[in-house]
Amino acid sequence: MHVFYTPDIQKNLELPEEEAQHCVRVLRLNIGDEITLTDGNGNFYRAEITAATNKRCLVKILETIPQEPLWSGHLHIAMAPTKNMDRNEWFAEKATEIGFDELTFLNCRFSERKVIKMERIEKIVVSGIKQSLKARLPRLNEMTDFDKFITQEFTGQKFIAHCYKGEKPLLKNILKPGEDALVLIGPEGDFSEEEVTKAIEKGFQPISLGKSRLRTETAALVATMVVNSE
Repeated sequence: MHVFYTPDIQKNLELPEEEAQHCVRVLRLNIGDEITLTDGNGNFYRAEITAATNKRCLVKILETIPQEPLWSGHLHIAMAPTKNMDRNEWFAEKATEIGFDELTFLNCRFSERKVIKMERIEKIVVSGIKQSLKARLPRLNEMTDFDKFITQEFTGQKFIAHCYKGEKPLLKNILKPGEDALVLIGPEGDFSEEEVTKAIEKGFQPISLGKSRLRTETAALVATMVVNSE
């Protein structure tokens, strides 16, 4: 089944240009063919192509198919981006396939990357929801300074994963299933001790993701899997 991302389909019965080109020029679909659309807001649509050129594809909606949430609660991952952009993209792709709701990149004291191109991440996430048949597009936030981020309002459980000594229960043992959850994942050099202290003062609970020392993107994916599985 071919799925096309059409965020404005309720207002405009035309595929975005990039999706239209893939539909008509690559897949060679034509007038009368049925396709599946998603608006990224929780709906799939069964549609029929009514007009097709090299750059344009018009459709009519045959059926609207709402998708029930695939997991309970709102999962927000906030991570320091890795220096290697490929690893950030890998996480975005795999986390989308597993399922999460929101992603923020953090500018921390030891962050290896201070700038990130969100356009590329968005394309990967869009591809991920189509591949994994999800009708909801995760929210992507611009790079945010750590100190500013931890002061923002968040109703739900708040966790910070770090490698310093101290009491750190396993995330899976203290997570309350069904509740909103925010998990902070630090850079390769970890959060600074000052950042950990500030986060705890703001209500974040230190957690462990297991006995192994994980790369940033692996830790973020493990957190996604733990929360999503509850």
